[in-house]
Amino acid sequence: MDYNLMREFADSWGLVGMALFFVGAIVFALRPGSRKLADEAARIPLEDD
Repeated sequence: MDYNLMREFADSWGLVGMALFFVGAIVFALRPGSRKLADEAARIPLEDD
């Protein structure tokens, strides 16, 4: 593939893909029920086993 063709693809569809991934990660982190899981994960280093 030519460098310019790859650059055009990355400039357009690559940016769209990264934006969708970012939005999906935010939605996943803020889904209902995630607060409890995040609190449990935050307490793991403080547990004495």
